[in-house]
Amino acid sequence: MLDDTLVVWTGEFGRTVDNNYRGGVTSLGRDHNAEAMNMWFVGGGTKAGTIVGGTDEIGAKAVEVVHPIRDVHVTMLKLLGLDDNKLTYFHGGRYKQLSQFGGELIPELIG
Repeated sequence: MLDDTLVVWTGEFGRTVDNNYRGGVTSLGRDHNAEAMNMWFVGGGTKAGTIVGGTDEIGAKAVEVVHPIRDVHVTMLKLLGLDDNKLTYFHGGRYKQLSQFGGELIPELIG
């Protein structure tokens, strides 16, 4: 079944690693982290057992194989058999598409 099904597990952001001890101010809990996050891709043409990218030594910032979210969108569409360049719609006097400013396939994810 996983040959034909793409499963993606993700959130909308990562979490900071420092429990919000910054600049002498303490706040309980961890903050949102837009600099690093994790995602899992299973099936649907993905390469099994592959890790793409990495963070710095404390997990605060992505430093290896860093991709913007539009690359994730384009890759997911490709895995679903869709072409991002053909999924455009006219709105507000111009054509728009999911990735807006383009995007590149993440080849390390493709099986």
